[in-house]
Amino acid sequence: MTDGIKIRAASPEDAPALLRVYAPYVKNTAITYEYDVPSVDEFSKRIETTLKRFPYLVLERDGEIIGYAYAGPLHSRPAYDWSVETSLYLSEDVRGGGLGRLLHDALENVLREQGFLNMNACIAYPEKEDKYLTFDSVKFHEKMGYAIVGTFHRCAFKFDRCYHMVWLEKMLTKTDTAPQPVIPFSQLDKALINKIVLE
Repeated sequence: MTDGIKIRAASPEDAPALLRVYAPYVKNTAITYEYDVPSVDEFSKRIETTLKRFPYLVLERDGEIIGYAYAGPLHSRPAYDWSVETSLYLSEDVRGGGLGRLLHDALENVLREQGFLNMNACIAYPEKEDKYLTFDSVKFHEKMGYAIVGTFHRCAFKFDRCYHMVWLEKMLTKTDTAPQPVIPFSQLDKALINKIVLE
């Protein structure tokens, strides 16, 4: 990729670098409703668990991790197997430069290759913007083709204030017939992954 940018599959060993991206969101924002920064060990286990079935991608610039995106189950019951919930985080100093789109497109390419039918995002949403939370995440997802499909009002409490949560969805494929089983991310060919994250 150009300008020293590379997207690749994450590994559990990336946990310390990914936590450096994620920790400010926990400590200083309501973008995530986690209160405490996970330990490196806990974060490493999250990555390892995700990679068994779902993509977990990291964005590097000149060898430094500056963002990551991953998918997880929308629900544990088998009828939901073709739907995912997505998450994406960028280092705070690189937001707004098009890297989020690049990373999201790579995630979407992999999910399509695996056979998933739709992407869903659960996003913190303020009644009005404040120093902890803006509408930027929703605006970003709308640019990526998502639409808001539901709101849970005043369902989360952080920094001594209540926040909403909105659900957004993006359909990848519409079908009325039984889809083929999803290919677990761990079973995708590494060369294929490298190719499709660059498409």
